[in-house]
Amino acid sequence: MARPDGPVESGPAVCIMVAGGERPGPRAGPARVGEDSVERKGASLDRLEIDEVPQLRDGVLILAFSGWMDGGEVSTGTVGWLVDTLEARPVASIAPQDFYIYAFPGSMEVSALFRPHTEIEDGVITAFEPPASTFYCDEVNGLLLFSGREPNLDWMGFADCVFSFAAQAGISRVYFVGSVGGAIPHTREPRLLSTVSDGSLKPELQRSGVRFTDYEGPASFSTCLLAQARERGFAMASLVAEIPAYIQGNNPKSIEAMVRTLAAMLELEVQFDDLRTVTLAWEERVSEALGEAPDLAQLVHKLESDYDNEVFDTQMGDLKEWLQRQGIRVD
Repeated sequence: MARPDGPVESGPAVCIMVAGGERPGPRAGPARVGEDSVERKGASLDRLEIDEVPQLRDGVLILAFSGWMDGGEVSTGTVGWLVDTLEARPVASIAPQDFYIYAFPGSMEVSALFRPHTEIEDGVITAFEPPASTFYCDEVNGLLLFSGREPNLDWMGFADCVFSFAAQAGISRVYFVGSVGGAIPHTREPRLLSTVSDGSLKPELQRSGVRFTDYEGPASFSTCLLAQARERGFAMASLVAEIPAYIQGNNPKSIEAMVRTLAAMLELEVQFDDLRTVTLAWEERVSEALGEAPDLAQLVHKLESDYDNEVFDTQMGDLKEWLQRQGIRVD
């Protein structure tokens, strides 16, 4: 499995991206939460700023983080669309102090990814915005939605804030939505991959056509949450869309696929007309760009062929298995 994408800029720019691997250092044993964490947990929970505690019954929390697994803005774009469409209201936030690096050494392009956003008009500062991490609630559908930047520091403390508020709000299940760059063409439906905190969650995800992840390498903050979820009393799964590695910018097709999957799993009554319109316009712009890059267009045709052959082989394998169960041999 390819390593997750980092943040990308918006816009329909098309390019070839070669994923670079990182060699992980020596691995220590798995982290454990013990009694010595109580003092740290209390300090981190001071960063949880609560306006209202929803009282949901077996509620669902959907998490989005910008950064490591938000290529194509699939993570933040999916939750942002749900917040707007469901008219979810903000109910709590996590203060950014102690969780983020602002002055990261390196080139201006890299350093800019870490710094707060500011706006200056005619010499007057009109906005200074540290990273926002906000919980929203849609009580009609029993949903808690969260959107924020992946923390740079004190992952365990940030996790304490997420799980603490989820418990107070009556959450029993947690989903993280994100993306990963891969060898998939923009003309085909994105594959959805999943990692779960408990194997009992797999059958429901399989019915939604989700595959399960095989991966070893640098971890995301969502994986940190997954590793703790069962111990904290939550069932948690990640839903990660595989997006074309050769396209930068917002990917509405993958956002639409993620929203449709969540809506089916959670029985949400939402309309997708606006998403479909944006997706069709995006596909047209990408196809026009490919028309001016014949070498890249040839690569896309190869990806399409590989994708279609894989789908055919999978479907034929399923059919062969079913026929054999009926006592019919096909070889």
